[in-house]
Amino acid sequence: MDVLYLFHRYRDDVYRLAVNYTHNSQEAEDVCQTVFLKLLEQGELTPGKEKAWLMQVTANECRSLLRSHWWRTTVPLDETIPASGDLVDETIQALGKLKPEYRVVLYLHYYEQYTAAEIGKLLKLPVSTVTTRLDRGRKRLRTLLEEG
Repeated sequence: MDVLYLFHRYRDDVYRLAVNYTHNSQEAEDVCQTVFLKLLEQGELTPGKEKAWLMQVTANECRSLLRSHWWRTTVPLDETIPASGDLVDETIQALGKLKPEYRVVLYLHYYEQYTAAEIGKLLKLPVSTVTTRLDRGRKRLRTLLEEG
């Protein structure tokens, strides 16, 4: 599969996942660049598994970034994720307030339409952990939306 084709097809998906992890558009852009550079180095991927590979590498890169000393010692600028519509905007803002462990699984499940088993494979987590995070994330999101 052509790397340029994969870039154009999945760049938005990779970017959205990175934004959900980092909650910072500039960091998400850096993660995207790193992911697609790794794709260039990787060469051929299993046909039909390209998106799963890209999402898994994106999640790994984001986790590495969040564990880094630099990330933990800097103060991010406040910024909102652009969205259209009041309800969508409110939901996106509430989703952004959740911890990354809940935010990412909710995003992958509802926006990218992955099942709990697929999310488990992407994030290298047991399915039971994913379902627990989905449940807890939904409850926390509901609480945030009701408060707002």
